[in-house]
Formats: sequence, structure tokens, C-alpha cells
Amino acid sequence: MKVSEVAKLIGISVRTLHYYDEIGLLEPDTISENSYRLYSDRNLQRLQQILFFRELGFPLKEITQILGSSNFDRIEALEMQREMLQERRKKTDQLIATIDQTIQYEKGEIQMTKAERFKGFNFDHNDYEEEARERWGDDAVDASKRKMKKLNQTELEAQMNERFRTLATIRHLDPTSVEAQAAIAGWFKELNQFGNYSLEAFQGLGEMYVTDERFTKNIDQFGKGLAQFMCDSMRVYVERNK
Repeated sequence: MKVSEVAKLIGISVRTLHYYDEIGLLEPDTISENSYRLYSDRNLQRLQQILFFRELGFPLKEITQILGSSNFDRIEALEMQREMLQERRKKTDQLIATIDQTIQYEKGEIQMTKAERFKGFNFDHNDYEEEARERWGDDAVDASKRKMKKLNQTELEAQMNERFRTLATIRHLDPTSVEAQAAIAGWFKELNQFGNYSLEAFQGLGEMYVTDERFTKNIDQFGKGLAQFMCDSMRVYVERNK
């Protein structure tokens, strides 16, 4: 299957598949004479494994290590993924039950204790933070969190949203244009107000905008295609400022 056919079959972007190839996570078995990536059934099996791990919150670097291990067993991996998804379903069912009880409570049909209103919530796990630590290390993430504590959360969100809106107005321009690079330079400066982003980390963040559906969805709400535009512009910025 060609890369476009695989993307359409699964519902992910061609860019994501290209990126998986670039980092050695999913290399197609065949490259045609016309330089088309051709994916075999074995490739699709590996892609399924990748997507299961991604759904469970595993960072790409860790998935690469797992699949590249000499001890990797596909059946064992599937059984582990099934167990983890069952645990997630159990937590989801508990949250749904809490919602149902809360609806009854709001209608005056039942009584709820304060503890019951928050049953099922768990804030011990943060996918974004774990992935950031995996990519850039504990020191960078801890420094970012210290800076963010000093900022007013409402002001911070307003500042970032305004930057997204500004970038959305020029998302149809060439990422190499003066306007695009000036705006993305502002984004780099802004991020470093509450973080510690090297050029490498900045480019890695841009790649996450298009390879991680959570980021893409949040960013594209300001304008369809904004995540891809920012990714491309950030890559150009890094190449020009190395």
C-alpha cells in the first residue's frame, strides 16, 4: 500500500507516517522506482502496535525502544495493551457512574457526599509532562514548571491564545516568508518566558504539533492547518538559527 492509502485507511496524516519513517520507527519494506513508500502487511502490523502504544500514552522514543528490543513479542504486547485498556475502561466507567450520580443529585433525586462527587478522578498522571521529560529531561521541565508558577494562569492563557490567533491569520503564507519567521521568532521568545527551550527542543515541540493528535486538535481550533504551518515554520527557524 502507498503511504496515502495507509493514511486514508487508518485516518492519520501522511506527514505522521513520513515522520515515523524519518525517525526509524516505521520504515516501509519497499521503495518503488518512483520513490513511493510501499507498506507491507508486516509494516501494518507494526503500525498497529505503534498506535496502540500511542493510545496508551507511550512517547515515541520509548515505543521505538520497545519494538526494537530483541525480546519483543507481539502477542505479549497485545495482551499487555489489552490489560491496560481494560484498566482505562474501568476508570472511564467509574467517571461515567459519577456523572450519572451527579445528574441525579442535581435533579434532587439522590444525595451525594463531597467525596462521591469526585470519585474516579486521578491527577497523578500527566501524559504531556511525561513526554516532555522523555524528550528534554527533568531539568528543563522542572525549570518550566517553576517559571509557570510565577505567572498568572489567566494572563498566560490569554497571551498564548493571542499568539495562536496571530499565527492563524498568516498560516497560508510560506513558512520561509519574512512574516512567518518574524511571528515564529515571537513564539520562540514567548515560550522561553516560562520554559527553557533550546533550538532542538523548539523543533521537537513543533513536530509534536503534527504527530500528536492532542496538540493538533487544540492548535487547529484557531484555524485549520495552523499546527502544520507552525511545525514547518519552527523547523525553518531552527535551521536558520543554528
